Amino acid sequence: MSCSECGRGICPDCMTYGPVGIRCPDHARTGGKAAAPKRVARTATRSVSLSGPIVTLTLIGINVGVYLLELLMGAGLNAQSGWIYEHGVLVSSAVDSAGQVVGVSEGEWWRLITASFLHYGPLHLGLNMLVLWFIGPPLEDYFGHWRYLLVYLVSGLAGSAGALIWSPNALTVGASGAIFGIMGAALVLEARRIYVFGGQAMGLVVINLGIGFVIPGISIGGHIGGLIGGALCALAFSSFRRSPALATLSMAAVGVLSVGVAVAQVG
Repeated sequence: MSCSECGRGICPDCMTYGPVGIRCPDHARTGGKAAAPKRVARTATRSVSLSGPIVTLTLIGINVGVYLLELLMGAGLNAQSGWIYEHGVLVSSAVDSAGQVVGVSEGEWWRLITASFLHYGPLHLGLNMLVLWFIGPPLEDYFGHWRYLLVYLVSGLAGSAGALIWSPNALTVGASGAIFGIMGAALVLEARRIYVFGGQAMGLVVINLGIGFVIPGISIGGHIGGLIGGALCALAFSSFRRSPALATLSMAAVGVLSVGVAVAQVG
């Protein structure tokens, strides 16, 4: 929902119905006859701050940069070898090229997050980054840079936990868990009549989940785990929107719970 005066998005609890449409709290107080003081202040702040989907672009840059670094370090085009892959791929327990046992069960917890920045070749990387480019900016614009980044990272952790539960012995990489978290967050917002995807969140989730069941080799557990993690993050923000600290604490709890689930699975 958006204000009929300034076009700013409004949550259902803050909207005010007027004779010429829905108004935000600021314009409801002024009767729509004057610019809202808070709106002016936000515009002034925005003019001297970074704007645009900078977090989405940064995440895309990191993913592409990691893949290129793998190639420079001697990995093949599919990036299924090399130091970065062996030390970053998500797996419960495996034997690396040096004959050593590695994995989350061996105490290498960083794999829960590093796997989200690795990909199996240019097609895998390109498809994930294309989807992230399309669906990331609307959610980043709604949540703000830092909260959006937190949603992404927590969703990546939840996706890794889901992948370990679904297929603990598989070698899993990819940003799709975090991307599904973005879809899950949008789905919760859509249920609250906040249409960051123009009301298409449910369709995106159903289609992409369906693809995961049809095409072999896709981590279904990672997709479902990320979807749940992102939905819980959105619930935390929307439920505690008047208390940012409590919302952040709730999201941190989701991340810790994801790690706990992964640890319990491989323990």
